[in-house]
Amino acid sequence: MTAPLTPPPPPNDRSSHGPVPPPVGAHAMGPAHDRHGEQDGTGMLTEIRQAVVALVAVTLSGVLLGLLWWRLAPHVPLVGNVVDESWVVYLKDSEGEQAVGVDGTFTLLALGFGLVSAVVVFLLRRRGGVPLVVALGVGGLLASVLAWRVGVWLGPTQDVIAHAKDVGKGVTFSAPLKLGAKGALLAWPFAALAVHLGLTGLFAPRDPEPDPYGEYLPYYPQGRQGGPGGEKQA
Repeated sequence: MTAPLTPPPPPNDRSSHGPVPPPVGAHAMGPAHDRHGEQDGTGMLTEIRQAVVALVAVTLSGVLLGLLWWRLAPHVPLVGNVVDESWVVYLKDSEGEQAVGVDGTFTLLALGFGLVSAVVVFLLRRRGGVPLVVALGVGGLLASVLAWRVGVWLGPTQDVIAHAKDVGKGVTFSAPLKLGAKGALLAWPFAALAVHLGLTGLFAPRDPEPDPYGEYLPYYPQGRQGGPGGEKQA
């Protein structure tokens, strides 16, 4: 005669099955998620601060571009003369390409400054980020405008009639610096963004890829043996 088998516990009795597993995704609402959110907020503030520093540094470097443009740009020769008791100013060499050289010098210098600024920003902040990229582009544009105004301010006076009167009739003098092609102001930001994008794509650190199956591992309650097939028979 054998002893009667112990009936299995009812489905609602959880005493022999151990703790109930948390629902999928429940960990996202726990304290870990709060700490992660705080970390993300702090990280974003850090990125914004770094972007502001990069914006100011890139913009101020436009002063150096303006100095170089003023020193390296070719001079456009002008000549003043008196016609019917009125002063007139005209180009000494009407077929000269000095005016084109002025724009070309600014463009080449701006491309070089854009390349250098992109490399420096990438070396200081390899992980990049949207705020940093925006600061690099906006800073490059502001630096170009600042360089343009600095070069014009350092160059010859804008009043060519007064300048012609000062040097005398028939004497050659230099025309004021003038940026004829305003599209040259975009050379710095375009070069900086293109170079920074290439460096980020080639050398930026990669984030580890998440395990797509990490949240779907099988769960075996405590006290159960034999896997999902049920309790192991004695």
